[in-house]
Amino acid sequence: MLLRMSTLFLRTLRDDPADAEVPSHRLLVRAGYVRRVAPGIFTWLPLGYQVLRNVEEIVRKQMTSAGFQEVHFPALLPREAYEATGRWSEYGPNLFRLKDRKENDYLLGPTHEEMFTLLVKSEYSSYKDLPVSLFQIQTKFRDEARPRAGILRGREFVMKDSYSFDHTDEGLVKSYEQHRDAYIKTFDELGMEYVICSATSGAMGGSASEEFLALSENGEDTFVRCQSCGYAANVEAVTTPVVTPADLGIAPTADVVATPDCATIDQLVEFANADAVLAAGGRTWQASDTLKNVVVKLIAADGTQSPLVIGIPGDRSVDEKRLEAAVAPSIVAPFEAEDFEKYPILVPGYIGPQVLGEESESGIRYLVDPRVATGTAWLTGANAFEKHAVDVVAGRDFTADGTIEAAEVREGDACPTCGSGLTLARGIEIGHIFQLGRKYAEALDLKVLNENGKQVVVTMGSYGIGVSRAVAAVAEQRHDDKGLLWPRSIAPADVHIVAAGKDAELHAAALGVAQELEAAGVRVLLDDRKAASPGVKFKDAELIGIPTIVVVGRGLADGVIEIKDRATDERRNVAVDDAVAQILAEIATHP
Repeated sequence: MLLRMSTLFLRTLRDDPADAEVPSHRLLVRAGYVRRVAPGIFTWLPLGYQVLRNVEEIVRKQMTSAGFQEVHFPALLPREAYEATGRWSEYGPNLFRLKDRKENDYLLGPTHEEMFTLLVKSEYSSYKDLPVSLFQIQTKFRDEARPRAGILRGREFVMKDSYSFDHTDEGLVKSYEQHRDAYIKTFDELGMEYVICSATSGAMGGSASEEFLALSENGEDTFVRCQSCGYAANVEAVTTPVVTPADLGIAPTADVVATPDCATIDQLVEFANADAVLAAGGRTWQASDTLKNVVVKLIAADGTQSPLVIGIPGDRSVDEKRLEAAVAPSIVAPFEAEDFEKYPILVPGYIGPQVLGEESESGIRYLVDPRVATGTAWLTGANAFEKHAVDVVAGRDFTADGTIEAAEVREGDACPTCGSGLTLARGIEIGHIFQLGRKYAEALDLKVLNENGKQVVVTMGSYGIGVSRAVAAVAEQRHDDKGLLWPRSIAPADVHIVAAGKDAELHAAALGVAQELEAAGVRVLLDDRKAASPGVKFKDAELIGIPTIVVVGRGLADGVIEIKDRATDERRNVAVDDAVAQILAEIATHP
């Protein structure tokens, strides 16, 4: 059906929305693709909904081409299945919970592992039924604490989630690779620039995990890449190269020194370099020589709260996202003044590892950065006001309960694969694939009979694509200062024809070209508005971002019309009689 702007439900805006933080949010609103309903909740207008459906169809095509089968679950789900897997509690405040008139608990589905698992359990009982991979494209709901950036981080969003079911680990690996390949084809067809990164599974559980990140300076995910070996990982999944344990007998005996007014690392380093004892022999202290001990509070799924102290080199900070990934499903909360009152052994600003660890009298769990390796010596807190201890050696003067990857990752850090320096970049998560294993199958008792007639627990994979998020991700990558630059694969139309004037003959010619193109299978948006000036129409065409713009204007008197490539701004005049053939050739050349 020919889209006519004279009747299309569309209003473009000249000014940016006040709450827009990123280009995709700003342009999708201004170009009339979406409208805000509430924080993190948007209405899709006709052009926007067409783009969303185009993305859905590409995703659906690649999934079905790979042999995966589509199903569809309700968004309103009963509590029981999520209670069985523990996620009714683990999801915490991110879950939309509600009750029906009979006081039964329900939730709005944030993800559907439980439903897929129960469906397969109800239908299949033999290894001969497997492998099978099922998917759906459906609306999900998560009560984001800080919905932002338009549809990039919403509370309601469209997602493709699929799940593979195998009776062996080898089968899971094969299913995982099939999904990985399908994802590559999907994002290639969407025209996206992306990178595949190692990732953590978080509350989803499972082992192997990779993220597909669309490159964007406005992305909320930071990842690292190694130009030498090709290693790539989300910062949450970056591992620190193992430090070789040092000789415990090298460092002198630990000594406590008075350090007035040294509650921060900067103050401590300045004091150490000015103190005659600490700076003896011309030693120059740096923040990396200090051991900073950060206290947080962990809240378990059952509400139990406990302190956790994290030891990291003083020149680094704790990365909140890395910490949250490391302790999931527990929730991280600040350690407040009233919490310190319950644990007087923790002296703010002067916490040392000597009294920490579950084997100590305090019983306070203590995890350290991998750089705090056995035999390394540190300047750290002495657990007394205005006092620090020097030459405190890991493995001799304190023993941690384990290691934790929670310190910030920096440009130039060593690659865990080859040791070269890492580079940092930002991206938008558009896809995530997991080898879930048997977590959900065990919780929901999904078993089949194997070749020997014995019951075995099914192993699963989980694979998600942010469909609505992909729309915004493409917009982030493909825009200029005038508007959007849609790839033809998902654009709301192939050609935007502008009748640049009010003359009836001009409008008739524009309509004629539009109808011929439509008859040839081309999707056309015709700007046939008579009240809008040519200048307004040109600005709208650039803002809306359809890849080919055709201008029927003053050149018509000379028998020519203009064809413009929106992305490159290249223009050329063609004869009216040859216009349709030229436009079809343009589309074929630049699909």
